[in-house]
Amino acid sequence: MSTAAIRGAITVEKNSAFEIEKAAVVLLEHIIQKNNLQRNNIAFLFFTCTRDLDSQYPAAGIRHAGYTEIPMMCVAEMPVKDSLERCIRILVVVNADGNQEVRHVYLEGAKKLRPDLSD
Repeated sequence: MSTAAIRGAITVEKNSAFEIEKAAVVLLEHIIQKNNLQRNNIAFLFFTCTRDLDSQYPAAGIRHAGYTEIPMMCVAEMPVKDSLERCIRILVVVNADGNQEVRHVYLEGAKKLRPDLSD
């Protein structure tokens, strides 16, 4: 058994608990769908948020959506001058069989972070 790491990011319109939770769930569900993942194959989730998002942890939204068995960590993104604002980033680490196709997901304003990977 090996692991695979899947990246993603999404932006929110405003710094509110509702927006942060909703965006985190949308992002994770897109990643699960695009990568054909099973919930029990997710080893852990690692979130970062830009420092202008301080109303809620993204993990709270994921737990409220029923993903209570997955270990999660949330940290502040390092502040970089002129970087994208109101952005949630995720690293999904999955237990894979070595044939896991990895499709990274960038949504909303975060598409500009990796236009080469955005649909």
